[in-house]
Amino acid sequence: MVVRSVVIIGGGSEIGIAIAEAFAGDRVIGAGLTATDHPAYADFVVADASTSDGADAIIQHAGAVDVLVLAAAAQPVAAAVDTTDAQWHAAIANTLDAAFYPARAALRVLPPGGSIVAVTSVNGFLAAPGLPGYAAAKSGVDGLVRQLALEYGPRGIRVNAVAPGMIGATGLERVTEGYPLGRTGTAREVADAVEFLASERASFVTGVVLPVDGGLSIASPAAFLRPDLRARFLPG
Repeated sequence: MVVRSVVIIGGGSEIGIAIAEAFAGDRVIGAGLTATDHPAYADFVVADASTSDGADAIIQHAGAVDVLVLAAAAQPVAAAVDTTDAQWHAAIANTLDAAFYPARAALRVLPPGGSIVAVTSVNGFLAAPGLPGYAAAKSGVDGLVRQLALEYGPRGIRVNAVAPGMIGATGLERVTEGYPLGRTGTAREVADAVEFLASERASFVTGVVLPVDGGLSIASPAAFLRPDLRARFLPG
């Protein structure tokens, strides 16, 4: 078995740790603003990936990089007119900048067969109230994924993303009604999709933003708002 060097940006989050666990058997290095001693990590770098210097330091510390996972994000909640400059810049910096700078640094050392996988969100292509900065940043990551996949495919480097729906929510029955599978997701389900896209099983897949959303993004709102349509497939 080939042991890959996997770097996870945003490694201290619930999803980041689940991704680290999904790469068990590989050399997994986490990076984030605060340290974690989770046993899934061989090493953890405290650095700000939203800056060029911080991202370069992470990749230099890792040495060889075979897989880069971009899982950092900030989600300030406010209507557009109430969004402060600080909230806007936090969303862009901690989501989009924290994807671009590590990707740029890693692309200098990723070998043919290397892979980048970003964790974006259905909010990048489905609107929800109060998330202007987060939605713009996640949409930007989606565009970045396609751009890098096009430019670096000839070098044998694949770039993809997963776009989770709501993860880990409990006690929100009205929310889960909007999901065809009837529930929200788990961090491990996101992690498994990330590991798949980084693996040889997805060797001919690049430039893809894969929804991991229980079918949320395929459902017409009418299916849930109109009682006659709801009755066709929802139990009860």
